[in-house]
Amino acid sequence: MSEKLLIFIQKHRYALISLGSVLALIVFWWVGSLLDLFNPVFIPPIGSVWEAFLKTLRDGYKGYSLLYHIGASMKRLFIAVTLAFAAASALGLVCGMSKTVLAILDPFIEFYRALPPLAYNTLIVLWLGIGDESKIALLFLSAFAPIFIQTVFGVQRIPRDRINGARSLGADRFRLFFKVIFPSALPDILTGLRTAVGVAYATLVAAEMVASASGIGWMVLDASKYIMYSTVYFGIIIMGLIAILIDAALRQLIGLVTPWQRETA
Repeated sequence: MSEKLLIFIQKHRYALISLGSVLALIVFWWVGSLLDLFNPVFIPPIGSVWEAFLKTLRDGYKGYSLLYHIGASMKRLFIAVTLAFAAASALGLVCGMSKTVLAILDPFIEFYRALPPLAYNTLIVLWLGIGDESKIALLFLSAFAPIFIQTVFGVQRIPRDRINGARSLGADRFRLFFKVIFPSALPDILTGLRTAVGVAYATLVAAEMVASASGIGWMVLDASKYIMYSTVYFGIIIMGLIAILIDAALRQLIGLVTPWQRETA
């Protein structure tokens, strides 16, 4: 084994271990299907899942292409998370600096964040209708609380010595906020964003349950109603791969914006 290969393996050993575990699962699934170890109703052969994927990629699902379904879900997720990030981070910064404002809003946020999305999804549909507005609102609410709580935490844990030191050097409120408070809380805000995206993404199926005819979450749910488990499986795999890509992009963003946090992001 060459020295370059050894260096490559040593540098990427954990990534190779992860890749090996995924390949082992795929091989186990393939061999188990060949030996009829699994009930094909519940665990379809890997070949049929692949064929269902190719068929959907070629012909679409219920009149829309696979890329359209993925795009519809990502559009809802992006709008909801963007709005939640803007609102929750701004409000979290205010509440982190003002215990009075926090005392007013905290009971309501703590109350609703513990509720499962399906518990209030019916009310959202009743208020906003069955269009994309209600779906975006549900994703917004699921993403709002993690960002808000993490932002408040980030502001409150800023050392008082750092704030007092800036004031002693003549910093006014404007400079104190943009030079000390916001940069100090930024790593926690971005961590909250990463958590919120995961929570909102997990809520995607619930958001697309009611009166929807598009979206990857809806496609999986609809296919399960007709016992199209091969479609369900490849839909779940696609959702998982998209989640991995989104999280990897967020980690890169955190590393670029807060390079001192690169090792812990």
